[in-house]
Amino acid sequence: MARDKMTYDSYERDIFDNPPKGPVGVHRGPRPVMARIAPFLIVILVAALCGVGAWLVVSGEYKVILGQENTSQVASGDSSSKSDAADASSDGTDGSTANKDSSSSGTSTDGTGSSDANQLDQSDSTDSTNADANADQNTQQSQPASTVNKATQVLVINATGIQGYAGQKSDVLQTSGYTSVSASNPSGGTLPGYTVVWYQNETDKATAEDVASTLGISAVEQVQGLSTPITVVLLN
Repeated sequence: MARDKMTYDSYERDIFDNPPKGPVGVHRGPRPVMARIAPFLIVILVAALCGVGAWLVVSGEYKVILGQENTSQVASGDSSSKSDAADASSDGTDGSTANKDSSSSGTSTDGTGSSDANQLDQSDSTDSTNADANADQNTQQSQPASTVNKATQVLVINATGIQGYAGQKSDVLQTSGYTSVSASNPSGGTLPGYTVVWYQNETDKATAEDVASTLGISAVEQVQGLSTPITVVLLN
């Protein structure tokens, strides 16, 4: 019966009689937002990293990142360039040998003879060209330039028997610009059998041809012993 009368104060105090302050256990306070979503963020980040890693392995891009592909390309390029250089050097050696052989064969007796023949042909062609040029110059010097000189004396002889016919032709010449034209009748001597324009000096040839063209005469001849530089003989 004495046991039923025992109260809380009848027991010896222990650690459970002095609990911590604040709620504990199911009575804990609310957690912060970041603490609650942090596990989900970590899971998403790890999944993304795993996906990127798998793509790099499948596509081979990890070699580019690690620099292995560039190293292999450089190594292969160096080896190929070395092989090309070796081939080029061998080809150059063969070409130089061939050139030496061809040059040595080119200096034979036949090559010397052909070069001498070419030089002789060139010298002959040069000499012939110079000779032709000198001949042309001499011809030009021997034949002075002939130009139309309308101040040259022109005598028109009327052998047609038509009164005033020589004067008419003289007027035609004066109208065309001739300033020293005279008309006359035959005064003896031998006359040609056709209408003609005579000239004495070679320098008057162009003028005589112009006189004949002006009067419609086709015959132009050089005659010595004329009293005037140009004589026109008119016949029927």
